[in-house]
Amino acid sequence: MSHPSVEKIKLESRHLRGDLVAGLRDASTGSLSFDDQRTIKFHGSYQQDDRDLRDERRRQKLEPAHQFMIRIRAPGGVFTPAQWLGLDAIATTYANHSLRATTRQTFQMHGVIKRDLKATMQAINAAAMDTISACGDVNRNVLGASNPLQSQLHAQVHAWAQRLSAHFKPATRAYYEIWLDEDKVAESGVEHEPIYGDAYLPRKFKIAIAVPPINDVDVFANDLGLIAIVDAAGQLAGFNVAIGGSMGASHGIPSHYPRVANVIGFVSPQQVFAIAEAAITVQRDLGDREDRKHARFKYTIDDHGSDNIVALMEARAGFKLQPARDYHFDHNGDRFGWVEGEDGLWHLTLSLPSGRIADFEDGRLLLTGLREIAKRHTGQFRMTCNQNVMIAGVPAAQRAQVDALVQHYALDRENNAPSAMARSAVACVSLPTCALAMAEAERYLPAFLSIVDPLLGKYGLRDSPILLRISGCPNGCSRPYLAEIALIGRAPGRYNLLLGGDHRGMRMNTLYRDNISEAQIVEALDPLFARYASERQAGEHFGDFLHRAGIVALPAYPTHVQVAPQEGQ
Repeated sequence: MSHPSVEKIKLESRHLRGDLVAGLRDASTGSLSFDDQRTIKFHGSYQQDDRDLRDERRRQKLEPAHQFMIRIRAPGGVFTPAQWLGLDAIATTYANHSLRATTRQTFQMHGVIKRDLKATMQAINAAAMDTISACGDVNRNVLGASNPLQSQLHAQVHAWAQRLSAHFKPATRAYYEIWLDEDKVAESGVEHEPIYGDAYLPRKFKIAIAVPPINDVDVFANDLGLIAIVDAAGQLAGFNVAIGGSMGASHGIPSHYPRVANVIGFVSPQQVFAIAEAAITVQRDLGDREDRKHARFKYTIDDHGSDNIVALMEARAGFKLQPARDYHFDHNGDRFGWVEGEDGLWHLTLSLPSGRIADFEDGRLLLTGLREIAKRHTGQFRMTCNQNVMIAGVPAAQRAQVDALVQHYALDRENNAPSAMARSAVACVSLPTCALAMAEAERYLPAFLSIVDPLLGKYGLRDSPILLRISGCPNGCSRPYLAEIALIGRAPGRYNLLLGGDHRGMRMNTLYRDNISEAQIVEALDPLFARYASERQAGEHFGDFLHRAGIVALPAYPTHVQVAPQEGQ
């Protein structure tokens, strides 16, 4: 449970350099050393291996099929067509011929081998992108509301995501020295990290910015959430601040739990940097550096008390938070199909299967189709936190051209899925590449949807937007604890079934059945769908019905874990 060695590695890494240069040159193995596997995370990459091949390679007395996942830093999730084409070329040259849209509004590529790592990183830089702090114990990719319907307001929010990302980017020049061959900083100790310190943070830190009434970033799942508040003139007045969200947990360990952030007050735009820096430095100084599973900001808040943490943040920021202002969320999903922004430009959101952009054997040519659109598109691509892509900023006169390409390459097949559940479902990568995976997720989602769809049809629920999320383990990358229905992997073919999250991302679900098979999941859901179909009230969502009917209750987490308040509370 205790991982002080990771703290030692960070302290001795010479500001994230470690022995990466020598390790990358070592052609005797496809792996990096234990220490450098931890260090390279700060550079946006994880070492993985293909778990489907482990047993066979072991029998052949070969080392595991080591490969690397590389994640792009893309605050706000916005890419130009040129960047999209650059990523496409990198994925087909160095990776496994696919891009994967993540739940943090960016891309990751899988299957890069060690000898191609540096060339891949340089290609990413040549395409005007980087991977700095996309992983590691630092502030990760900053999320920003993805749907630019209110063009001016969403442009401001995107700018804030960019500014916060830049402000909390590590100061070390290690990335530029190792991957881009820039001049080395003297070894005299002059270089320092003014925000993070020599040991960086105890664990990762996540920031998200939401624009009501759409919570499409699941703002309460983040260590620091900013909720945009608009004044009477429609201008950005500031942000409500929420702290302590995190979706990580552990099976069978009550002290490791998911948590939604609690709203602590309001700040003006001029105060955002100060309050965000206060949150990060409080976590830096008080976070648990002995037990990494107990090292997120949520545990720091709960161990020290929310009032004490807020007081510390206010003292460091140099001002008192104002009372939180009213806000309202309608839902936390994406709106598929075409929508028009206030500036007259159009935006097409496509539902992607678990965020995977590839050319599939069944005729879905997602990689090729989106490449052809990128060659002609004059706007942007916006990634959503639900693993979908938006072709944004399309002039009305170009919609027909986009529609023709979408139809030709079957890019909207998921948009036309037989159920609303299928269109909005989210699953993490899981097997075969994730080292933490206990059960399938991405590869299991199509099969699970195929067995649930007849149930939805049986009860007339195919058009009901029931939010399903699948995670291969309890760490919760797919934010399963906020879903109306969640499957969380326990072992191959076995899952925990959690129910009762809400459609706004403001209430966690609770365990309904523990460690059950697919057949048992279907057996549990069938009567619940039947009751929902016959007993629901007008406009009532599935998770809300389960609570009203007394089928599930609020999670039995520690009493100091607060559900995010609604407006006026």
